[in-house]
Amino acid sequence: MTKEELIAEAFKAMKNSYAPYSRYHVGACIETTDGKKFWGANIENASYGATNCAERSAVFAAYSNGYRKDTIKALAIVSDGPRIAAPCGICRQVLSELLNEDTPIYLTNGKEEVTSCMKELLPMQFSQEDVIR
Repeated sequence: MTKEELIAEAFKAMKNSYAPYSRYHVGACIETTDGKKFWGANIENASYGATNCAERSAVFAAYSNGYRKDTIKALAIVSDGPRIAAPCGICRQVLSELLNEDTPIYLTNGKEEVTSCMKELLPMQFSQEDVIR
């Protein structure tokens, strides 16, 4: 799948967003090395801490189906906001453990686009090496 196709899949996923509070809709799509795709959309809750972001939804779906960081080829995150859809702090921490540091991450709002990866989005992340002794 091309970068453009993966981004288009993320925009399809964004249609499933449930964002009655922020009205900020986000979609994500993960492509695996065997060509499977996993969608995620942000799902809000009146108890904001119970909200789940699109990129975590997508990566959790991939992991729930047996995929791991070495089988994730790329991730696209899209939004309908005025700026690109950059992952929040919680998502950066989760993705830093569940993606390889060089996995391409495509970020766009349909107007601007950035290609990044976890080593750029979260340098010096807190990782397994910090807690497993």
